[in-house]
Amino acid sequence: MPIRREHRFFYPIDWPQLSAMIRFARAKGACEQCGRPHGKLALHLGDGRWWDAAAGRWRDGAGRPLKAQPAASEVAAVVRRTRVYLATGHRNHDTSENGPGNFAAWCQRCHILHDGPEHRRRRHATLHRRRALGDLFLGAYGRP
Repeated sequence: MPIRREHRFFYPIDWPQLSAMIRFARAKGACEQCGRPHGKLALHLGDGRWWDAAAGRWRDGAGRPLKAQPAASEVAAVVRRTRVYLATGHRNHDTSENGPGNFAAWCQRCHILHDGPEHRRRRHATLHRRRALGDLFLGAYGRP
């Protein structure tokens, strides 16, 4: 996901090179959470289970092989294809900490699952900030 213009100054100037090093040198082109390969089409069932073509088996959302493979009828009914793209993310959501231990190479699914609580926290704070500004200028909750 591209960095928003207003957040670019939080990242180091060599971010593209740093990100590429994490995604391709350290993670070897695969998600560090689930193992999905970068740039490949991944067959998945929409609930985290995905087909690992290299190993020839289905894996769960954490990349572990499934003990019970899904039935062919289930696969045929809900299978989807998604191209996998790796992104480098901060494990602790703090863009000022740029040590190698704070970075992870995640596919888009793992990245959004990791960032979900932080996105909800920011959304909550934004809504309260907007409401407070409305109260400040328009009176309590926008009443005249």
